[in-house]
Amino acid sequence: MARHGAELLPQELPADLRRDFESYLTSLRFERGLSRNSIDAYARDLARYGTWLAGEGISRLGEVDRGRIEAYGLHLIDTGLAPRTRARALVAVRRFHTFALAENLAPTDPASEVSPPQEGLRLPKALTLDDIEAMLATTNGEEPAQIRAAALLELLYATGARISEAVGVDLDDLDLDSGLVRLYGKGGKERIVPFGSHAARALDSWVTRVRPAMAAKAKTNSPAGALLLNARGTRLSRVSAWQIVKTAAEHAGLAAEVSPHTFRHSFATHLLEGGADIRVVQELLGHASVTTTQIYTKVTEETLREVYATSHPRAR
Repeated sequence: MARHGAELLPQELPADLRRDFESYLTSLRFERGLSRNSIDAYARDLARYGTWLAGEGISRLGEVDRGRIEAYGLHLIDTGLAPRTRARALVAVRRFHTFALAENLAPTDPASEVSPPQEGLRLPKALTLDDIEAMLATTNGEEPAQIRAAALLELLYATGARISEAVGVDLDDLDLDSGLVRLYGKGGKERIVPFGSHAARALDSWVTRVRPAMAAKAKTNSPAGALLLNARGTRLSRVSAWQIVKTAAEHAGLAAEVSPHTFRHSFATHLLEGGADIRVVQELLGHASVTTTQIYTKVTEETLREVYATSHPRAR
């Protein structure tokens, strides 16, 4: 007989993580007396969390810190889950880490200060063009890290790519001559997105001047096919990419919280403000339904109202 939700945990999870998850699921059954359906719901949330941790190279709870939990929250946004589902998923993670600390399965509770997202539509405010240029200005320089940061930021703003899509780009997906990049969205759905001259120059500088040396550091005989690499010559992770964006925002002196997804919001908002057709923006973002894209029209409508209220002589 299956053990209280444990059959929903992927077999390929690291042994230590799987053991700790199973301990928690068992406690939900015998100590809290939850129903099988409730336990299965927790198991699915932990399966998603454990799969993400394993993908980030984490095999033990002691390796998880607050930054990882925050990055996981951004990952949940990136996957396109509904706000209610994201909130439930983070609540499951928070409760699991509380249990892990109480049972001495981990030395700390890294999720204790991470709040779950509130329900409802709460889009981050789009960056202004001045904000984006200020962030890009922090990447001006000849250091490899600066050239890579410029390539990442330009790619995010030029294409509206999700962070998982951006770090998933391979060299073969990039056509610098034509200014096109192939992105793979949710479910492996493919789309071709154009990019402009600014992104082309930043990407060309990275590909020709820095990437070859980083690729040579890979331990395997053949260099990684990924476009964006880390210092070890392997594919740049979502967490590292998120940190690059966060660092650029801090160095630019931006007070608001900026994430890779902020660039996606800015991309869509600026296109619509510039007169782009909503269905074109839908295709560029890789949304299955135009209804999803319409959330950005609400953002631009709010901007119009603010401008009207402050500029029209009879608005007040």
